Amino acid sequence: MYENTQDFIAALERAGELTRIRSSVSPVLEITEVADRVSKSPAPHLPSASARRVDPRFCDGGGKALLFESVQGSDIPVLINGWGSYRRVEMALGCNDAGPGVSAGHTPGGFESLGHKIEKLVKPEPPPTLLAKLQKIPELLEIAKIPPKKVRSGICQEVVITGDKVDLTRLPIIKCWPQDGDFAALGYPAGVNDGAIAAHGLGQGPEWNANFRGRYITLGTIHTIHADDIGKDAPPSRNVGMYRVQLFGKRHMAMHWHMHHDGARHWRSWKARGERMPVAIALGGESVMPYAATAPMPPGISELLLAGFLNRGPIPLVNCKTVPLSVPANAEIVIEGYVSSEAGLIGFDPKEIARIHSQRSHGEQPDWAALLGKGAIFEGPFGDHTGFYSLPDRYPLLEVTAITHRRNPVYPTTVVGLPPQEDYYLGKATERIFLPLLRTTVPDIIDYDLPMFGAFHNCAFIKIKKEYPLHARRVMHAIWGAGQMSWTKTVVIVDDDVDVHDHAAVMRAVGDHCVPSRDSELVRGPIDILDHAAPFLGGGGKIGFDATRKSNPAETHRALEGIAKQACESGEIEAVLGESARKTEGRVKQIAGVLDARVPPEFGGWWLLVRIAKREAGDGARLIKELGTLTAECALPRWTVIVGEESDLVHPDDALFHWMANTAPDRDRYLSVCGRRIAFDATPKLPGDEANGQPVREWPPLIAMSKEIRERVAGRWMEYGI
Repeated sequence: MYENTQDFIAALERAGELTRIRSSVSPVLEITEVADRVSKSPAPHLPSASARRVDPRFCDGGGKALLFESVQGSDIPVLINGWGSYRRVEMALGCNDAGPGVSAGHTPGGFESLGHKIEKLVKPEPPPTLLAKLQKIPELLEIAKIPPKKVRSGICQEVVITGDKVDLTRLPIIKCWPQDGDFAALGYPAGVNDGAIAAHGLGQGPEWNANFRGRYITLGTIHTIHADDIGKDAPPSRNVGMYRVQLFGKRHMAMHWHMHHDGARHWRSWKARGERMPVAIALGGESVMPYAATAPMPPGISELLLAGFLNRGPIPLVNCKTVPLSVPANAEIVIEGYVSSEAGLIGFDPKEIARIHSQRSHGEQPDWAALLGKGAIFEGPFGDHTGFYSLPDRYPLLEVTAITHRRNPVYPTTVVGLPPQEDYYLGKATERIFLPLLRTTVPDIIDYDLPMFGAFHNCAFIKIKKEYPLHARRVMHAIWGAGQMSWTKTVVIVDDDVDVHDHAAVMRAVGDHCVPSRDSELVRGPIDILDHAAPFLGGGGKIGFDATRKSNPAETHRALEGIAKQACESGEIEAVLGESARKTEGRVKQIAGVLDARVPPEFGGWWLLVRIAKREAGDGARLIKELGTLTAECALPRWTVIVGEESDLVHPDDALFHWMANTAPDRDRYLSVCGRRIAFDATPKLPGDEANGQPVREWPPLIAMSKEIRERVAGRWMEYGI
């Protein structure tokens, strides 16, 4: 771990993990395109043995960290991809092994070594002897050191800017993707924010749109407290989160937080009081801070405690200049301000409002200022970690009262989008570090894996030692009640002889041991706000697959009648391999609209992936029905996934990514009559794709960089010196 961002940069450079780019670059899209290409290239060094073991396919990715020293419109350099590989996150958290240019961290061995340390803290064994008790003293002293401590001053306040001198446009805030902030490009009424722009003097016009629209703070740690804790020197509710913040003017931003997050819960407490909410956004600081802000801490446990634990010492905090909060004294930049409590809640849809208004009015435009409400702004869209744009909605405005920073600061930022990106490695750190804590809630778990294609909340593979019938079902429901794991849309449970980090082995286990109608568990509950496939905002279906071996009648019994019984008596469904698989692929490709079909042998012959050219609603469902008529002509695998033309079957992970992203289990799954085969419509949905009584919401576009920027970066690549 490192005391501040610039110490971390120096360490990365010594370790051969960082490239300086001295050419002038634009913060509007160009930095993103460069970073995106680099993040998907090989890393300069391999990480710890434990990282290589649990992520054998992707442990060597991430490229180098990039320091852009000349960013147009600002005199502040930009650090990006700093936490964008296993080795760099291991260095940041102090768990790296010794290697070129870097000595071993305080807890070498990778993320799992930190997890083992946490396990000792959460499951302490009483020392049996006096000597053992004395040997325990260093551990107890280490725990005593981790709470944050107040200091009188910090480097983050070497320069203080307040009042009318505040100008957020001087910061090198980046625009990540072409449609970020451009809600009109997605068909929303262009004038929704006109009232807010006029009321608050926000940026507008062609020059603003070209240079500043859609620029976001993406790696800021957001410091908030509950309204009941105002005035307390050490507020117990102190929260550090990481939320996106959109630039709207020299002194205004939009504060985006999901309704499930602590920041949003704090905001609702201030809203209930009718008081504006103090907020501080810290950029940089101790190298552990970006990770700690993303960690799924239990309610009431501050992320600053985790940061202190990882830092091997307390995080020093300094009082802000204009808001009643404290922030890390070693931050590079701090933005202070107040969030309006007058804003309404999310779920504001101008398209639907305009449609209803047009039916009732005679050509008049809706009064968007009144409908949007005071203190609110229509924020987004934003190219998100799901690989899709998260759609715009109503969020509260933040009025900035001060910007403080160290002399000659560096601005840290990140890009999220189609994986892998920087957030993948931070998420993998959580997967490993928090396994011991997850076991305290669900002790049945031996190991788990959050595959890249699941974008974290869409999929989890869980290994258990099965001890009784329906044990896997119990674990599924425990996962759906375990903190942030509760948002997981798809849970797969396997036996203890399956390596959950071998994704193909898990897919084979599903084929071998999971009869879809018998061994699937469909439930409804809260869903990640960013799940665009969910039939409702923040709510919908989740599914669990029991891929464990079964012999007890409680698990094998199926009550079948009529046609279903006849179909099941027609013979076993076998894996489709070799020449049989090639025949099936060829026959499926003959169907109108099918672009490609694959039965990946690495999945054991149990899976059929089909890519289609979707032209209208219902195309996916119609193809699934047509596939059901082919059983007399060719062997059909037990599991089928239908994807759109933007998918790539050459790389099955890509098809699985679209399956997880584009399906609602309660709407888009289709069982055969006998229940032994299942198909999922994972195509992008259109109005008219409603099924099984579940609606389809507005569908976002897949993230892609503009051709102009791709060509510009390609033409300048040698100039960057990467």
